[in-house]
Amino acid sequence: MQRQQVFNIQTADDFNTTALQVFNFQAQHTPVYRDYIHALRIDLKTIVDYRQIPFLPIQFFKTQQVVAENRTPEIVFSSSGTTGMINSKHLVPDLHWYIDSYRKAFDLFYGDVAETAILALLPAYLEREGSSLIYMVDDLIQSSQQAESGYFLYNHQELYDTLKSLQQKGTKTILIGVTYALLDFVDDHSIDFPELIVMETGGMKGKRKEMVREELHLQLKRGFGVQEIHSEYGMTELLSQGYSYGDGIFRTPPWMKILIRDTNDPLTLLSDKRTGAINVIDLANYYSCSFIATQDLGKIHPDESFEILGRFDNADIRGCNLLVQ
Repeated sequence: MQRQQVFNIQTADDFNTTALQVFNFQAQHTPVYRDYIHALRIDLKTIVDYRQIPFLPIQFFKTQQVVAENRTPEIVFSSSGTTGMINSKHLVPDLHWYIDSYRKAFDLFYGDVAETAILALLPAYLEREGSSLIYMVDDLIQSSQQAESGYFLYNHQELYDTLKSLQQKGTKTILIGVTYALLDFVDDHSIDFPELIVMETGGMKGKRKEMVREELHLQLKRGFGVQEIHSEYGMTELLSQGYSYGDGIFRTPPWMKILIRDTNDPLTLLSDKRTGAINVIDLANYYSCSFIATQDLGKIHPDESFEILGRFDNADIRGCNLLVQ
């Protein structure tokens, strides 16, 4: 399949057709997924709509190599985790799928990155290897044509001075930060920068006490002087992200879709306005598995936007996609 087909999806029929083609490829050529479908005794010929496609439990990315046969990984992304925890690994044979996905999604949600200053406050991610988020942010910083773009570790005064300078110049600015680091910054500094886009990527990782989203976003809105706090919904096992412009309401690019499954019957999907476990279709995952049953709890709205409500079990809290409410 050509990447162009996936990233040029425009209609519901386009999505269904492409999803079925991706499914049939992966059901035949991704051994872990092929074995899973075989164990479920599913006849591929009976799958005629993307809603019928079986979703692979996300835990397989911790214990198995979820990758198409005869494909050598170009890079391996890994999740963060505490000592002794088994981390997820995403084997990526062709990085162009990831690069096209985040570049096109960023342009769709935020416009031309060349005209945007990208500031990153991501110390926890920079201090380990294998982060897909860092790979994306590296590229966005390099693609930005604003000299101020770059990383800020614990140098909060430098970040504050850079924000003030960008505000005075009227430069479109996005600050991408891990949650605890953004809170640390506003503890030290307060700025009134209404045009600033603050995007939190989730994750306390034991650095601070967990907070409900409303309380967290209220502190950040006051600290930065903004009306809304943006968020990213992404994870190691996905090559695409959803974005929220505020209020914890996420949307996805056209090649990604969220479905809700019954927590008591994982093979049953629920209708709109129902709360359940989140299934993700990410067609950019062409050489791994595009159909993933996560352990996030959520709710989908009639316009296909969605909310993350927590987790439906006691699994490890993911650094990039979750604020428990």
